[in-house]
Amino acid sequence: MKIGLYFGSFNPIHLGHCIIANHVLHHCDVERIWFVVSPQNPLKESSALLNENHRLHLVQLAIENETKFKASNIEFSLPRPSYTIDTLSYLADKYPQHEFSIIMGGDSFQNITKWKNYETLLKNHKIIVYNRHGFTIDLSLSKNIEVVNAPLLDISSTYIRKLIKEKKSIRYLVSDEVRNDIKANGFYKK
Repeated sequence: MKIGLYFGSFNPIHLGHCIIANHVLHHCDVERIWFVVSPQNPLKESSALLNENHRLHLVQLAIENETKFKASNIEFSLPRPSYTIDTLSYLADKYPQHEFSIIMGGDSFQNITKWKNYETLLKNHKIIVYNRHGFTIDLSLSKNIEVVNAPLLDISSTYIRKLIKEKKSIRYLVSDEVRNDIKANGFYKK
């Protein structure tokens, strides 16, 4: 099966993430999307991260009615920080029947040359890059790059966390299930 791996902190997951995943599922050569919750991104500050299990649960709530989406905690048991190439090696060993591609935004793709063993990553895996305003995608890096124009919402997890701290509504930015769980647990208030 062809699996698109959508890596992210998902801190928290929002409708923009879901829209991109849905677009890739229906417009690219993938049969399933796995949301891989990263416990620690080596290129991001970890102090603002909600506990990984809480973030995984929020992803599960956001995608619970989509049978072709899966929330994955695969990186929780791997060494930290999480490096995509190591996760892909682990997945290839564990699921040899699947073919894995990576889904990322043009903003993340700008840093690809800073990633561990990025040459191997680009050589051996399809990279599905969704355009983000203000970022160019260097197609000369690999023949395995597919650019998609997914509908984008100008929202971010950072913005959502800011709204929560300011006691403002996050309705219509996250699913109702995610919003209710964040509120019930008091997430992101500090």
